[in-house]
Amino acid sequence: MQTSLFPSSSVEKISPLVKWAGGKRNLLKVYKKLFPKRFNNYHEPFLGSGAVFFFLKPQKAVLIDKNEELINFYEVVRDHPLELMELISTYKVDKDFYYRIRELEPKNLSKIERAARFLYLNKTAYNGLWRVNSKGKFNVPFGRYKKVKFFDRENLLKASKLLKNAVLLCSDFEEVVKYAQKGDFVYLDPPYYPLSETANFRNYTSEGFSKEDHLRVYKVFKTLTEKGCFVMLSNSNSPFIRELFKDFVITEVFANRFINSKADGRKPIIELVIRNYE
Repeated sequence: MQTSLFPSSSVEKISPLVKWAGGKRNLLKVYKKLFPKRFNNYHEPFLGSGAVFFFLKPQKAVLIDKNEELINFYEVVRDHPLELMELISTYKVDKDFYYRIRELEPKNLSKIERAARFLYLNKTAYNGLWRVNSKGKFNVPFGRYKKVKFFDRENLLKASKLLKNAVLLCSDFEEVVKYAQKGDFVYLDPPYYPLSETANFRNYTSEGFSKEDHLRVYKVFKTLTEKGCFVMLSNSNSPFIRELFKDFVITEVFANRFINSKADGRKPIIELVIRNYE
């Protein structure tokens, strides 16, 4: 059964549950005109905040991300939403409490405790960053927020219901090739190719994201195209990306960078949307 995009899709609006660098929440109105009108299953191998998934609300989806904490969080939202909300409601927005939670070793926690830790750090860390060091340790300082809303109950429960339609995988993005079939829609949103040396933020996982990884993204894009999938990619407006994808449809869009420590880094910039369909 195909998923269709109708104007009424906004009636049951679901907002992303977490903040994420490069999240697409504020580009959805622009992207709506660029999505395929109809498709079968949906695939998102760089899940992040899942803004596109929650907007499209597909009937079937395969959602992939290499960040273990993120995937565990979505699994808990899907399977144990009430328990998650109950636990995180006991957490305090306090500097000392923040660093105690940050120091906890995720693998020593239950799935629900781990998800609550992830959501708490995501909402209270400085500037909404999720950044880890070479050892995989989350290292963002406390954000000094006075008041934090960890979740919206109704929104989280709607997200939980939608996630029951999805397969969640903690894996490399190339895994999408095994699942995507002809007529499916694949949205690729990798860490952007840097426009400058200082813009090279990519530590969502301890491995980072290199130029060779962007070449792998291109290979996956071509493979999915050959399989007959609808493929859409977001990336920076860099000469390297433009040249790499010159044989496909390239559209410029204006975006705001909301997760940036400097105000002048949040001005609208041109980003690219690349598709293998008109």
